Amino acid sequence: MHLLAGLGNPGEKYAGNRHNVGFMAIDAIAAHHKFPPFRSKFNGLISEAEIAGEKVLLLKPQTFMNESGQSVAAAASFYKLRPEAVTVFYDELDLVPGKVRVKRGGGNGGHNGLRSIDPRLGLDYRRVRIGIGHPGHKDRVMPHVLGDFAKIDRDWLKPLLDTIAEATPLLLKNDDNGFMNRLARAVNGDLAHEPKRPRSEPKPQRQAAPPAAPPVKAPETGPMAAMLKKLFGGDKD
Repeated sequence: MHLLAGLGNPGEKYAGNRHNVGFMAIDAIAAHHKFPPFRSKFNGLISEAEIAGEKVLLLKPQTFMNESGQSVAAAASFYKLRPEAVTVFYDELDLVPGKVRVKRGGGNGGHNGLRSIDPRLGLDYRRVRIGIGHPGHKDRVMPHVLGDFAKIDRDWLKPLLDTIAEATPLLLKNDDNGFMNRLARAVNGDLAHEPKRPRSEPKPQRQAAPPAAPPVKAPETGPMAAMLKKLFGGDKD
């Protein structure tokens, strides 16, 4: 069995928050693979079904983000799952919106949900980090993560969530690179929400000045020479 847990905060107040993108990913997986309705268990909401022949338990902890580990560890313990069978979806400030990275182990990156999970479960579970972007200053982080996705974010968020759901079998097969590549193609690059920047036009090459025409040499003999001499001080009559 595989445990797929999405992190977020419970309640309608937080439903559209960037911090709840983990919940959104789990809901997309449930809808795409026709899971039964969620029910309460393990201090969370769970639903169980099969994906590509693999038994999968979906979990949305209802303990609030800071205590997510209570719910995740309880579900893993009940089914006797090792950390390697657990995948956690969550928001990542240090990735641009639309970018997804998958890894096992490592630090918590300051994420309160992971801080709660790590001491209870260990570090060897898979992390699916979904970029929400950084607001630019630490004082704006809290309003950013607890703020709703903007309208412009829909351009990349829905295709991304749909593809996360579609590509979940790759995660279950431990094909993490294949999973990330599928997502990158679906959202048309790492910054799909931003318009493509036109290539800068080459600067026009400065044209060299044409070479100066050589001076016209007056004829030294003949009628023209005689006339020029008269006009400009040549031989006198």
